[in-house]
Amino acid sequence: MEPTVVDAQADIEGTLKGKDARILGRFKGEVDVSGQLVLGESSRVDAKITAGTAEVGGEFKGEIRAKNVVLTEKARVTGRIHADVLAMREGAKLDGEVSVGRGA
Repeated sequence: MEPTVVDAQADIEGTLKGKDARILGRFKGEVDVSGQLVLGESSRVDAKITAGTAEVGGEFKGEIRAKNVVLTEKARVTGRIHADVLAMREGAKLDGEVSVGRGA
């Protein structure tokens, strides 16, 4: 099954629910995916996110709750991250509160 894709030209406000999703444009609201969420390098997201795995490559404000969170080289995150595992690549920027470990 293909992931839900919000393309780079999109500007969406609302709730996104499903299994897997890729956000490449602007999104504001809530995201609830059971599988993998990818925020592309061109994304600008202001949301409350719940996901199995979240990979952040763009600009994010809000809260992320996921088992695994990866902040890639271009990630710019402001907010809260709750994860069992957090990986930050060199160049990623994070300003906020982090809870990592089982039950975080």
